[in-house]
Amino acid sequence: MTQKTELPGAGTGEALSFDLISRRWIQVLRSDGSQDELSLGQVFARAGELRRVLGDLATQEFAVVRLLLAIAHDVLDGPGDIEEWAELWGDPDCFAPVQAYLEEHRERFDLLHPVTPFLQTSGLRTAKDEVFSLNRIVADVPAGEPFFSARLPDVDRLTFAEAARWIVHVHAYDTSGIKTGMVDDDRVKGGKVYPLGTGWAGGLGGVFVEGDTLRETLLLNLVAADTEELGFSPDDRPAWRREPCGPGSDGRSATGLRDLYTWQSRRVRLHHDADGVDGVVLGYGDPLAWRNMHRLEPMTPWRRSPAQEKKLGQSPVYLPLEHDPARSAWRGIAALLADRLEETGNAEGPSRLRPRILEWVARLVTEGHLSRHFLVRTRVTGVRYGTQQSVVDEVADDRLVMPVVLLHAQDPTYAHQAISAAEDADRAVRALGDLAADLARATGAEEEGPKSAARAEGFDALDHPYRGWLSAMAEACDPFGHRDTWHRQVRETVGRLGDRLIAAAGDAAWEGRIHTDTKGGSHWLNAGLADVWFRGRLARALGDSGPPRTGGRGGAAAAPADDRPPGPEPTGLPETDLAATDPEVYA
Repeated sequence: MTQKTELPGAGTGEALSFDLISRRWIQVLRSDGSQDELSLGQVFARAGELRRVLGDLATQEFAVVRLLLAIAHDVLDGPGDIEEWAELWGDPDCFAPVQAYLEEHRERFDLLHPVTPFLQTSGLRTAKDEVFSLNRIVADVPAGEPFFSARLPDVDRLTFAEAARWIVHVHAYDTSGIKTGMVDDDRVKGGKVYPLGTGWAGGLGGVFVEGDTLRETLLLNLVAADTEELGFSPDDRPAWRREPCGPGSDGRSATGLRDLYTWQSRRVRLHHDADGVDGVVLGYGDPLAWRNMHRLEPMTPWRRSPAQEKKLGQSPVYLPLEHDPARSAWRGIAALLADRLEETGNAEGPSRLRPRILEWVARLVTEGHLSRHFLVRTRVTGVRYGTQQSVVDEVADDRLVMPVVLLHAQDPTYAHQAISAAEDADRAVRALGDLAADLARATGAEEEGPKSAARAEGFDALDHPYRGWLSAMAEACDPFGHRDTWHRQVRETVGRLGDRLIAAAGDAAWEGRIHTDTKGGSHWLNAGLADVWFRGRLARALGDSGPPRTGGRGGAAAAPADDRPPGPEPTGLPETDLAATDPEVYA
């Protein structure tokens, strides 16, 4: 049975208080694997003993880490340059000044303060004094699919600790859509405010670097003010060092990291009693355009937007490059290594920019503050919204361990090989999917289901090998030879999966059938011919012809890749006469 904790002021007629500096609310993982909840003060005091921050969702963890970084940047007023950073890295008590800072701003870190509640707007209300369901801030209650959530369809009540975490999260990741208007907000039309976009982090392909401890994680992401790729302003400060927000928008631009990490994209007020939070008032706050923010926001990759460049009549225009939850981080490695790899004469800028947080870590190694064998543990987090960004469809969460040699600007060879190796895997898996589709055609079955299942199995089978191959690149003297090793792994792994598909194809697939394509051509297709085509595709995917193969039923020798009839790839089948594709030709 959980023991009830009495809040300061409860039962005395005084205002209730939940002081985030001393009350436990941040979920953490200790170095021994145990989980706990700690206060802000405890998190910084024990950062060297903690493995990392936890969250109800990966996005909540990302938002809380950014909150901690905003505090660290503000306490240290920097670091001003890389030498100051190096002193912090070598000082186990580098966060000791945080305690005095938190004490100075204690009033702004009270979740229930009557005038300046933490990241909220005191007195916020609608014209009808409505108080809404907590579903509006609890993001792990999927709209329309409550049975696929660990929570009930409606969230009736939150503890103050839970509510504090979701308050941090809602500013970062709240959905867009039409929201109820707040009194004194001049954007209200007919009682509503029309869509102004998601929270700031909701538009990012979130990236940060993890260390062995939370202390290392915070320091590795604590970018120094002399970083050329980022802009720093002496006016930059976090939300709690600004005047409390009113119901409308301040109409200002972000001033820097501390401002962005605590950007007030919403106006919020918790409705509570002495036992917890039972409702919320939520409206739009300060909107912020994502374009060309790459000199302020280090925790995302960026992409050129031709559509925005044409619309605005300016170039270049960069937008955050969001993560695809359906793709593992290693399959999107190009976005993490991008801009320094492009060989282009375009003076306006590259088509992609990698996250500046990775540029910063590369600099730490280049200037000798981290080992050249340092492995960069990259964490990627993001959201895919649905229905005009009004609901959360999926959350992306993955890690990728990369040798720092991939980030070297002077020698991009290793990075090129890492990206090319991921592309090798993609082409090989596409060949596997085409094999599954061909086998389905040979029996007259629907092909998209088997094709998708085969591709998913292929990427799953290559996931762990690629990550291991990538980590081993730190010790590879010859990146080209290292990629040859990867080719062999892919050929063996995907070839083995192809063998399994063919073995399971059944008699109907081996007997085959006449297939009529969309152009009206007729072709004989069976498992034997599908096997031949697969070997040819796989060989071309990996840039070689591969060894001769004896396969099929009865050990019949398969035709070499070059004997494959010509035709469109990967959709459709070769347009040739029936005799040329008759399986008897290959028997």
